[in-house]
Amino acid sequence: MAKRIGITVSRQLMDCQKLHPEATGELTGLLSELIVAAKIISAEVNMAGLADILGQSGKTNVQGEDVQKLDEFANSTIKRRMEQCGYICVMASEEEDGIIPVLDGYEGKYSLAFDPLDGSSNIDVNVSIGTIFSIHRRLSDGKQGTEEDLLQKGRVQVAAGYIIYGSSTMLVYTTGDGVHGFTLDPSVGEFFLSHPDIRIPSRAKYYSVNEAYTNYWHEPTRRYIDYVKTIDKESGRPYSLRYIGSLVADFHRNLISGGIFLYPRDKKSTDKPEGKLRLLYEAAPMAMIVEQAGGRAITDDGRDILDIQPTGLHQRVPLIIGSKEDVDLAEKFFTGKMD
Repeated sequence: MAKRIGITVSRQLMDCQKLHPEATGELTGLLSELIVAAKIISAEVNMAGLADILGQSGKTNVQGEDVQKLDEFANSTIKRRMEQCGYICVMASEEEDGIIPVLDGYEGKYSLAFDPLDGSSNIDVNVSIGTIFSIHRRLSDGKQGTEEDLLQKGRVQVAAGYIIYGSSTMLVYTTGDGVHGFTLDPSVGEFFLSHPDIRIPSRAKYYSVNEAYTNYWHEPTRRYIDYVKTIDKESGRPYSLRYIGSLVADFHRNLISGGIFLYPRDKKSTDKPEGKLRLLYEAAPMAMIVEQAGGRAITDDGRDILDIQPTGLHQRVPLIIGSKEDVDLAEKFFTGKMD
């Protein structure tokens, strides 16, 4: 029998809780409930090719995107699991227009924003997809939580993470004390610590961007990509392109191996002038993770993702994220400091 790797995520959460005598255990309970939801979604994803759950549901979400059947399943699974867990006061999902209240009598002191199934357009072709989540402390005083509890800067997140469903199912999360990765052992239904204290390489040789938009990019984006593709052996160029088209999958590869991911603004997407990715439940949680791992996350005009004040649940932002030295260099192009 293969030797178990690491400790369980439940044990890790409890050990972290003991380091904070003031902790009530509510954040541990919240994360534990999310992990159960992730296991349910993982099981359904793994059965998708055999069950009648592939393809579109026939609906569109608030973003105007076609909703996949697995999108719907993941969204409802997280909602059902979290609405009466007793640890949160309000939720927001990529799939729903407004706030999602919790059941009366189950209000807690945290808010939860999530993308139930990132990369869902790749479901039918068996590409890695994932769930992204962001957790903030409650601000409102009423019984039920409000939008105010969700519209907080990424800098004050208490936890953020994602679950990637691929060749294996992995949970990667941070509570502000580093980044840890856990791999699901399906034989026992438990996540085991497989990637302790993840650190993203400070510089890499990979870039991730949709080059089909080259003709629509603004000049700083075009100049930066041209730069990383230029041959210069002393500086380690050219970089190699690695692009999957699923944020979770592209980010996870770069987090482990190093690299920079770019989803800048462009001139084609006039309906999305501020970019495509959502701040609350995509950019901000990934930014917290990458910063805790030693990387950076900025917009294509040099703003720190974690310092942006959200103004709407589905606010979009451009995202430049990854290895610190690579993001630092990209920032020089985007802010006009690089000739």
